[in-house]
Amino acid sequence: MEPDYNQTLVSLRKSDFADHPVTADIMCTDGKTETIAARYVVGCDGARSTVRKVLGLSLQGSAARQLWGVMDVLAVTDFPDIRLKSAVQSANAGSLLIIPREGGYMVRMYIELDALADDERAADRNVSPDMLIQKAQAILAPYHLDVKNVVWWSAYEIGQRVCERFDDGTHDPRIFIAGDACHTHSPKAGQGMNVSMADAYNLGWKLASVLRGQAAPDLLRTYSSERQAKAQELIEFDREMAHIFSTTSASDVFQRYFSKHARYTAGVETRYDPSIIVGGDTHQAHAIGFRVGTRFHSAPVIRLADAKPMHLGHVIKADGRWRLFLFAGQDDTGQADGGIAAITKFLAEHPASPIKLYTPSEMDRDAVIDLRAVFQQPHKDLAFDKMPQLLRPRKGRYGLVDYEKIYCADPKTEDIFDSRGILRSTGTMIIVRPDQYIAQVLPLNATAELCATFAAFMQPVNAT
Repeated sequence: MEPDYNQTLVSLRKSDFADHPVTADIMCTDGKTETIAARYVVGCDGARSTVRKVLGLSLQGSAARQLWGVMDVLAVTDFPDIRLKSAVQSANAGSLLIIPREGGYMVRMYIELDALADDERAADRNVSPDMLIQKAQAILAPYHLDVKNVVWWSAYEIGQRVCERFDDGTHDPRIFIAGDACHTHSPKAGQGMNVSMADAYNLGWKLASVLRGQAAPDLLRTYSSERQAKAQELIEFDREMAHIFSTTSASDVFQRYFSKHARYTAGVETRYDPSIIVGGDTHQAHAIGFRVGTRFHSAPVIRLADAKPMHLGHVIKADGRWRLFLFAGQDDTGQADGGIAAITKFLAEHPASPIKLYTPSEMDRDAVIDLRAVFQQPHKDLAFDKMPQLLRPRKGRYGLVDYEKIYCADPKTEDIFDSRGILRSTGTMIIVRPDQYIAQVLPLNATAELCATFAAFMQPVNAT
C-alpha cells in the first residue's frame, strides 16, 4: 500500500449501501474533493480527531492544563544517567524524563513546563527549542547539558482523558478510533505509543479476520470493550504516577512504585475480560502460568527435528493466525494411543474440527489455525517420523514437510512444564489469539469446548 499524505478528512457519514456503508469526503492537495466509499473507517487522527467528532464522542476526564515540551537531541553532558531511562525531579525548576533513543547518541527529553491558565493553549506560550534547552539545563543543574543539535521538538498540553467507547456504538460497528483519538495522558507513564500501537494491533487482526471472511462481524465489537477498559486503566495509572511524581521528593517512593508496576509499563500486564474471544478460568489449573486473557508467556524449548534450543513464543509470527499449543501428558511420546494422537486425529478428521471447518481446502492445513505440540521427554527419546501426521504437514506447491511443529521441554535451561505450571499428568491445550493473548486453557481431551471456543466468532468456510 502507498499512503496518501497532506489530505484532509472533510466529512464522514453512514450510507445505505450494504457493502460499503461509510462514505468519506477527502480534500486532496490539488484542492479537489475525493469521495471514498468504504466498508470500515479507522480514525488514528490524534487528540483533535475529526473522526471522533463525527461520532459525537469527546475525551472525558481531567482538562489539559499542564504544558510539556519534548525534544530529540544530540548533546554532550556530564549527567551520569543520560543513557538510562531516568526521571529527574529538581528542587524548584520542575521535572523531566530522559528516554535514550536508538543508535547510541540521540536522547529524548520530556520537559515539564508551566501550567496553563484556563483560557490558554500551548500555542499561546510561543515555545521554542531554545526555551526547552534552557529549561532542561535548569532542571539538570548542577550538571551541564550542551545541546549540539535538536533533531525534533514539540510542545503540547496533557490531560488524563478517555472516550466512553472506541467505535460508532452500533451493533455492526463500521467506524473506529484508536490511539490519541480516544485516550490522552501525561508522558510520565511512558505508555502513549505502546498503548496506541496495542489499540491498532487489536483492531487490525480483527478487521483482517472479518474482511477475509474468517470471522463474523460480531468480532469487531470486542475492540471497543477490550481497549477502552485498558485505556481507562492507563488513565488511572497515569493519574497516580503523576501525583507521586509531583508531590514527593523521595526517590525511593517513586522507584518502589515504578518497580511494582514494571510489568504494566513493559506492556505485558494487560488482561482482557471474558468475551467471545476470551474464555473463563474453569480449567486454569491445567496451566497456571498461562493466565486466560493475558499475553502468551514464552519459555525455552527444544525443537525436535534439529534439537535447536529456542523460545516457544518466538515461533509465533504476526500473520493473523490463531495458535493451538498442545502440551503432552507425561507418558505421551506421540504414540497411537496417546493424548496427542487422539486430539490430532480429531482435528484432522472430525467434521466439527475447527481446522476442517474454518480452513479453505485450497490452503495449507495451518493457514488459519497453527498447530504446535510440546512434549515432556528429551528430544533424543522421541522420533519425529512416528509423530501424528497433522504435526508433520506437507505444505506449499511442492508438498514439503514442515519440521517446525514439534518441541520438547528444555530441563537444562527452564522446563516449560514447571515454569508455566502446566499439568503434567494428562496434558493441556492453549488457544492463543493472533495478537498473542490467551483465549482459553483446556484439558487435552476437551474437544467440545475447543469447538465451542471457535464457533463463538468464526465463520465456516462454506458459510454464505
